[in-house]
Amino acid sequence: MKAIIIGGGIMGLATGWALARAGCRVDLFEQGALPNPLSSSFDEHRLIRHPYGDHAGYARMIDDAYAAWDTLWHDLGQRLYAPTGTLALSGNGTDWAQRSAATLAAIGRPMEELAVADLPHRFPMLNTGGVERAFWIDTGGVLFAQDIVTALVQHLGKSRGVTLRAETPVRSVDLDRARIVTGAGAIHDADVVIVAAGAWAGRLMPSLAARLVPSRQIVIYLDMPAEQRAAWAKGPMIIEKTGDVGLYLVPPMEGRGFKVGDHEFSRAGDPDAGRDATEDEIRPLLERCRSLLRGFEQWRTERLKVCFYTVTEDERFVVEKQGTAGWIMSPCSGHGFKFGALMGRELARTIVSERDPGAHTRWAAGLEGDKPS
Repeated sequence: MKAIIIGGGIMGLATGWALARAGCRVDLFEQGALPNPLSSSFDEHRLIRHPYGDHAGYARMIDDAYAAWDTLWHDLGQRLYAPTGTLALSGNGTDWAQRSAATLAAIGRPMEELAVADLPHRFPMLNTGGVERAFWIDTGGVLFAQDIVTALVQHLGKSRGVTLRAETPVRSVDLDRARIVTGAGAIHDADVVIVAAGAWAGRLMPSLAARLVPSRQIVIYLDMPAEQRAAWAKGPMIIEKTGDVGLYLVPPMEGRGFKVGDHEFSRAGDPDAGRDATEDEIRPLLERCRSLLRGFEQWRTERLKVCFYTVTEDERFVVEKQGTAGWIMSPCSGHGFKFGALMGRELARTIVSERDPGAHTRWAAGLEGDKPS
């Protein structure tokens, strides 16, 4: 079987890896460099964690995601991950942490509720005013995202039957005939075409543009005094909602940066436009950091980074059969990277084994607990 993959982010690369492992020939097209610094996958890190609010389907998937990453680490010959544990905080009437704890308890992955009064002793780097509930789970950690996609590109470049075509934009796609036409007019045929084009998917397939919306997002990399960095290098990931702005915090594991972002989608922006960011765009998040992070007046903004999510209305993944010989692969909405190896592995299995496409779609959307059989 020959597969064409459009898009060289984590989803396209992981699917190419899994298809190549299954003995398929793979032709992967990327409009920019491989890896592409403008892709949603290209950043220092991404988080993987069990707490998922009410989304039991995704919470259940995390163990399978870890298993898929372990397979990838074996193939790459390196483990691009650091464990941190997960601290979930809520306040101001919000209950995401409580709902996450209840969901995980129901699936046999209980979180430990921490007394708010004990937080300053256990996590002295935090100001905990406004925190009403706190929950901890030992699982969770940091995936070194841009190192992962770089290693995947290198691995696939050495794999038999895989052709990587960087700087080769695709102009049109025929998902019934499994045919694509590049920007230069070259025609390529295969047995199956997988569109994993991230924030550009709606441009390539206009019928999906209303469902898969590009969303300009900004994250802050922060620099702290040296005496605090040692403590934070052993710190947890934090998902917090106690003020008007919720945040996620990525500790500086293994020499990487300290990153803070929020999960509020802009649902606006052009992924081909300039990527310069201003502090005005992220001022509310900086104010929230000032309240949560002890000694923040001594910190400084090291850099701002703009990336693009591809979001759906309900934040569920879209992995669907399209036409007689095509798939759209958009497991995104700002929480997809952690499932990259798993999504690639399972789509390859569905394609090669001819599993039920509808069951696969429901599973990928977090609506069913079990993988398609």
